Amino acid sequence: MTLLLVPDGLDGERVDVAAARMTGLTRSRIADLIDTGSVELAGRQVVRASARVRAGDLLEVDTSEPVRHPRVQPELADGLRIVYEDSDLVVIDKPAGVAAHPSLGWDGPDVVAHLAAAGVQVATSGAAERQGIVQRLDVGTSGLMVVAKSEYAYSALKQAFRDRRVDKTYWALCQGRPDPSEGTIDAPIGRHPGHDWKFAVVNGGRRSVTHYRTIELLRAAALLEVHLETGRTHQIRVHLAAIGHPCVGDVLYGADPTMAERLGLERQWLHAVRLGFVHPGTGQYVSFESEPPADLKAALDLLTSESWA
Repeated sequence: MTLLLVPDGLDGERVDVAAARMTGLTRSRIADLIDTGSVELAGRQVVRASARVRAGDLLEVDTSEPVRHPRVQPELADGLRIVYEDSDLVVIDKPAGVAAHPSLGWDGPDVVAHLAAAGVQVATSGAAERQGIVQRLDVGTSGLMVVAKSEYAYSALKQAFRDRRVDKTYWALCQGRPDPSEGTIDAPIGRHPGHDWKFAVVNGGRRSVTHYRTIELLRAAALLEVHLETGRTHQIRVHLAAIGHPCVGDVLYGADPTMAERLGLERQWLHAVRLGFVHPGTGQYVSFESEPPADLKAALDLLTSESWA
């Protein structure tokens, strides 16, 4: 952890700019650290890179992890489908098993590498390994993602996500039956105190809000429609686990491994079914839909069959 006092010369500056100047790290690296809850200002976790610092504030930056950037190696990803493309953006339907972008420790396929191999030129804004990426889906989560192709679209879409003006709808199959059947989970999320690669509802975490509605009650499970007000890492998975109803198949967050095995699931039952936003180029609202893939449909069929007990 690096502890720094904001000097008079940086009074009123953006926190990402101030932190970069004071630590020698790049602004993109500081943005990554903010995204993971690793930057605090005056004792409070920084949520927005645009927050302003004041002279004398204590800035805490956790730089325990080395600053390294994986290389993008163009490679097509099986099952990844381009839903829509124009000069500003491309919307893709991402299968499970594909990361949003390359990262240290991940040697599987990713969206950035696929688009490079497919000849899709994306925006150059953002860290080298995730240029054009304005949102992310977990490796084990399938569904719709938008990637920016023009620099203007990158800026506009990033701001739209920050301002919560993007409509993101997911279907999640959870264990048991939530009570109430419709509601809002408002609980802060941060790094799990015992696992660096896991998240949890924790005091002092970043504000996280998830709205859910039961679509269908099944044997030992419920199909939910989920809307995100915020977009934290693993948010739906963490919130559903926190209320005692983890996503079916999500053994990392407490799902029954025997149930997952019986349903043939090797990942969490979670799919981004709809994505809507104001197109940065035309100013018109656009929306896209995606059907759950074969493995998720098969699990639903099993749960509604006579053989399930």
